Amino acid sequence: MNSKNTMEFEKEEALEPMSPSAQYLKTSVLSLTIIVVLEIETPIDDSVAIPMLKDVFLPINHRFSSIMVTKKSGAKKWKRVEVNIKDHVKIPVFPSGMSTDYYDECFNEYLSKAAMDPLPSNRPLWEVHIVKYPTKLAAGNVIFKLHHSLGDGYSLMGALLSCLQRLDNPSMPLTFPSRQSSSRPKHNSQGYFSRVPEFFSGMFNTAYNFGTNILKSSLIEDDKSPIRSEHDGVEHGPFLITTTAFSIEQIKKIKNKLQVTINDVITGVIIYGTRLYMQRENKDSSEENCTALVLLNTRAIGGYKSVSEMIKPNAEMPWGNRFAFLHVPFPKLTDSELDKPLKFVDKAHQMIKRQRNSASVYLIGQLLEAIRKIRGPEATSQYIYGTLKNSSLAISNMTGPMEKMALANHPIKGLYFSVVGVPQSLQVTMLSYVENMRIIISVEKGFIDPNKFKSCIENAFEAIYKAALE
Repeated sequence: MNSKNTMEFEKEEALEPMSPSAQYLKTSVLSLTIIVVLEIETPIDDSVAIPMLKDVFLPINHRFSSIMVTKKSGAKKWKRVEVNIKDHVKIPVFPSGMSTDYYDECFNEYLSKAAMDPLPSNRPLWEVHIVKYPTKLAAGNVIFKLHHSLGDGYSLMGALLSCLQRLDNPSMPLTFPSRQSSSRPKHNSQGYFSRVPEFFSGMFNTAYNFGTNILKSSLIEDDKSPIRSEHDGVEHGPFLITTTAFSIEQIKKIKNKLQVTINDVITGVIIYGTRLYMQRENKDSSEENCTALVLLNTRAIGGYKSVSEMIKPNAEMPWGNRFAFLHVPFPKLTDSELDKPLKFVDKAHQMIKRQRNSASVYLIGQLLEAIRKIRGPEATSQYIYGTLKNSSLAISNMTGPMEKMALANHPIKGLYFSVVGVPQSLQVTMLSYVENMRIIISVEKGFIDPNKFKSCIENAFEAIYKAALE
């Protein structure tokens, strides 16, 4: 091998392949970023940030020390680089001596701007923003901004948890809620012939769901409504975030009473609350066609594997992006159904159950891979963009630890996440932490009133809780 070939070989060896899904999520068509906010109970000492990121965060995964490069062939690769951590840490300065209301407004504006600013392509695709001013909810906030191509919520949450410790006993591992559901009893579940209807049902659901996904990604879009502006470039515009929280114990009571899953309950609450908001804004909108995209973690496991386990070759639960969208149509909200809030939980349960009882997720994955091989990552990204843009909102749910955590000995009062760059006017994300389920509402600024929407979600939860326990 001559010296020229040797140099080319060594250069090629320095590059690592990107997964297909990572390539989809950072193109000229679609670029998604995950924002995680840690609400800190005590004043923040930022002197520990650089050492922690250098000694704890960077070693978690080599992607945090890599940039994305494109070869002449068009293939995208990860390239390891030297990281100047100071370039990735931002500490904003606001006027001193102001009220918490003032700092609340400053923080919300800063969060929106920081989230929307593109990550520089000549540096690894992450940043940490330390906001040291007190708000109504915290003494300070730490914002982790990570590009979605680095991994999905499961991978990145696992990485962040590696930087945190249990507040009560740092030497003990964090624990997570069980994912066992209160399943409805199955009738005639024994015997070969009893499985025949289930088999044909699965085949029908697969064909229906796969066909629906293709149509909604390319030809059929939701109606314009109080939650869907149809504005071009909505993914690049400013947004506002507000949050609320529900007791996990109350959610479990609803789940057990209705014999559904926690995901069914929360999805039903979000859909019912969204319909209430739409009716409040425009009574005629209750008949408009709306679809929620429910994000499904295809790993389907409880808790989190350690990062060292996820990055092993042939890992059972590997690092990366492992998710799929489930289309859940909104039930119509007529006057007679205003007093039937449980219908929305039941509808969510039936739709999610039907989607799970099909192979459409696998087929869609194969379709995306076929598009990538034939037409390239840009075309695949365009398909995903269409899926998002043609629907009304996205709903995603993450499971957090049952114990309180600390970041470099700073107790964490609460945390939440959102995804930026989605071509929708409304997103709802959920994250459990200790005894509460945090509901995060991200809306297009100037189009959806976040406080009115939050009020409708809270009213929906109260109505469903009351009806379930009657």
